[in-house]
Amino acid sequence: MQCRSVLLYAVLISGLSLTSSAATPRTDPASSTATKVVNADPLDIATFSSSTAATDSLPDAPQPQATPAPNTTSPNSSDGGPKQTKRILFIIPNFRSVSADVKLPALTPKDKFKLFFSDSFDYSSFIEVGMVAGVSDWHKSEPEFGHGAVGYGRYYWHGLADNTDGNLMTEFIVPVAAHEDPRYYTLGHGGAFKRTVYSVSRLVITRSDCGHPTPNLAEIVGNGASSGISNLYYPGSDRDWTKTGQRWVLQVGIDGISNLVKEFWPDINDKIFHGKE
Repeated sequence: MQCRSVLLYAVLISGLSLTSSAATPRTDPASSTATKVVNADPLDIATFSSSTAATDSLPDAPQPQATPAPNTTSPNSSDGGPKQTKRILFIIPNFRSVSADVKLPALTPKDKFKLFFSDSFDYSSFIEVGMVAGVSDWHKSEPEFGHGAVGYGRYYWHGLADNTDGNLMTEFIVPVAAHEDPRYYTLGHGGAFKRTVYSVSRLVITRSDCGHPTPNLAEIVGNGASSGISNLYYPGSDRDWTKTGQRWVLQVGIDGISNLVKEFWPDINDKIFHGKE
């Protein structure tokens, strides 16, 4: 009897332990988080939701972009030597001179017209023509023009006409027809003799639009044509072949001196004016 009581007591104790274990709920992180969210304050739930939505709507972090290498070459790059300027001493137009070692694209017909226009109608062109007219008046190159203010005016407008039709033929019409580059490319290297020979040789040799050496038809044919055109406005005594030929040779000679000045001008400007001209 006593053994049965002990056995019954053990069974009852075991049953109570099982019942207690079954009644106690199990907890895990997920259910704990859910319980906390359910039991949280409504304001906290709204804050959590908006924060989550904002995080979900953020764009992806920007990826690093490869920085392109800077362009170290350009059509106008040079070795940093003395440069040509648009004008020489502010009074001589120098628009068609190219600095040494500079590579430029070919000129279009429109570009050649702009070059002619700049060389002919820049303020420096009018100053240059005025200086030449003064020298001609002083030497009485054309006795029929007279002397004094009236004579100087005649020298001036004749010189302006000569300059304009000369530039028209040598920088626009003939270069377009012959596919020539009317610009002067500065040599800039070597001794004075070498550069002098080069500058004078540009009277008969120039560059084509493709960059190849070619006979300078613009200089020879162009100046010859402009000398013939000048017969339309010079006095009758200056319209014969001799006078026309003299104007032709004179203009080619002036262009030769001009090339010489253009060749050494960057060096003169750099040494005397420190490149500020």
